[in-house]
Amino acid sequence: MKTLLNIGEIYFPDYITKLFGDLDVASWFVYDPNHPLLFNSPLFLGLFFIFYIIYVGVRSQNFELFRKIYLIVFSLFFYYKAGGNYYILLVICAVVTHLLSKKMYEIERQTSRKLLLALIVIANLGMLSYYKYTNFLIDNINAIFHGDLSFQNIILPIGISFFVFEAISYAVDLYRKQMEPAKSTLDFCFYISFFPKLVAGPIIRAKDFLPQMYKKLHLTREEASSAIFLILIGLIKKAVISDYISTNFVDRVFDSPMSYTAFENLMAVYGYTLQIYCDFSGYSDMAIGLSLLMGFKIPPNFLTPYKSQSITEFWRRWHISLSSWLRDYLYISLGGNRKGKIRTYVNLFLTMLIGGLWHGASWKFVMWGGLHGGILVVERFFKQFVKVPDNRLTRIVCILLTFHFVAFCWIFFRAGSFELAADVISNIGNLTFAPDEWLVIIEGYKNVFILIAIGYILHFLPEKFVNSVKAGFNNTPLLLKAGLAGLIFWLIFATMSSGPQPFIYFQF
Repeated sequence: MKTLLNIGEIYFPDYITKLFGDLDVASWFVYDPNHPLLFNSPLFLGLFFIFYIIYVGVRSQNFELFRKIYLIVFSLFFYYKAGGNYYILLVICAVVTHLLSKKMYEIERQTSRKLLLALIVIANLGMLSYYKYTNFLIDNINAIFHGDLSFQNIILPIGISFFVFEAISYAVDLYRKQMEPAKSTLDFCFYISFFPKLVAGPIIRAKDFLPQMYKKLHLTREEASSAIFLILIGLIKKAVISDYISTNFVDRVFDSPMSYTAFENLMAVYGYTLQIYCDFSGYSDMAIGLSLLMGFKIPPNFLTPYKSQSITEFWRRWHISLSSWLRDYLYISLGGNRKGKIRTYVNLFLTMLIGGLWHGASWKFVMWGGLHGGILVVERFFKQFVKVPDNRLTRIVCILLTFHFVAFCWIFFRAGSFELAADVISNIGNLTFAPDEWLVIIEGYKNVFILIAIGYILHFLPEKFVNSVKAGFNNTPLLLKAGLAGLIFWLIFATMSSGPQPFIYFQF
């Protein structure tokens, strides 16, 4: 059967319309809140292919001004397709932050510099707070005072938490004289709006990004292969593993935990622990790969975090761009570890508490951040008294303990409310040893459990093996790489139960 895809009178097979939807071409350029533009959507891949051909041509001809404007326009279009008209807010944030920061950098009087820095930080945090926390604040005031305050429905702009943090880091780095201002407002807009990292990170420092803008594109064969490898791995993580286990198992259990057995609840927690890693690290892999294709090197945002032997190590491996930002611009600003042990513990806990609140305007995120902050304090306290033996057994035990603490915390992160989180925990608490029952459940969700097993196996593969696979891919002939890409797209199509699913971190 053939279905009409409204492009004149051209007919396409059903598998094409399943991927692209029943859309006319004009709608591809208009924002649809029900179908935002995603890295894992065929529409984006097609648009990027066209964009990249022109981008490479422009850079090779050294038309720097046109190249900047071209990428900014495409980035703003991408943001518009992903989040609507809030691209105007993004431009205002970029222009105001750059102009005020440049003025601050040029002023010599320290008092004036501090006032300008405070103004920049307050303006950016004020914008973030208005869009992200106003409704949360009003809901809590109503709950405490039994009031009936109401406010207009505020829609959170996609990626605001990321580009606000980038704007603040730019201003602080200029204040600390750790870098020079961008050469122009256009250059700063290029940095802030750079689409691969715009809507869900990684959070890139301007002092690391801006110098790369002024270099000519020089992409080696190895870098191009690495970029393609990262994009394909990201697609597998997101579209094959994360989306499938989410829509076919994890979401169902977390939406109604008491409708499922204790074993299913436990497996849903393990499933979500893998899902959020594959979802977010998959996005980061694609963002880093796309950036590399355009000549920009972005450091890894994840380093197999579930191999961590402590929560301290976990935060050196998980969402590295956020954890390092919190360390450099919040923890150190609070005093870090320079003002005694008690103050260090307080600073550490507050940093993680605020980090939790950064993820979302909800007490469940505060709980999640507080749990991580609390265990970081406990680890730091006992580290001075207890020396853990360094052998294989203790390493395995530490990895298992760390993994299960992280998985426990994810319950609060994922559950729709404290009540649902409590239902999941209490249900798991009733788990009994019933292998026959477990086998029936595993058989019922066979494909889900196969993907969960594959996901964890891939995650825990030795680093040397992974590097050898990357090296093998780099040395693979172009035709075979194209075949592998085709196989991955077939896997995505085969496992797709609905359209492309939004990334979890889009909501932050």
